Amino acid sequence: MKKHVMIQQLSGLTFAGMGDSGHWTMIDGPGEMGGNDGGPRPKELLLLSLAGCTGSDVASILRKKRSPFSRLDVDVTAEMRDEHPRVFTEIHVEYVIHGENVRTRDVERAIRLSETTYCAVSAMLRESVSITSSYRIENPAAVGLKEEVMS
Repeated sequence: MKKHVMIQQLSGLTFAGMGDSGHWTMIDGPGEMGGNDGGPRPKELLLLSLAGCTGSDVASILRKKRSPFSRLDVDVTAEMRDEHPRVFTEIHVEYVIHGENVRTRDVERAIRLSETTYCAVSAMLRESVSITSSYRIENPAAVGLKEEVMS
């Protein structure tokens, strides 16, 4: 199966991109480099792709397990090299699961399945950069839950 995306330059570093889904996305650079600062940078989109891919997996798996979560947030941070090309050297994915009575084992299983089986973005990135993850379960009725580090 082939996938296709294309971008059109609108002005300077401002591009409009579209993929097979038919949805347009703006890509832009900072004003001092010739952009209009009107959209995310390409590397931001890469991190958003990772967050969206693994977040979709985890939410879907938790739903299938009938986990009583009310919301899932995925926070991705990355370190980059100082020299060009300024590639990512480390990426950390933090999953924040909101809800009461969310089972730790279900969360860990969902994250592990996403990381090892389902998330193609993660699989591609892992070939060139270290990716770690952690999670937190935010329960409005509980105080002081600790963060669990997975990898």
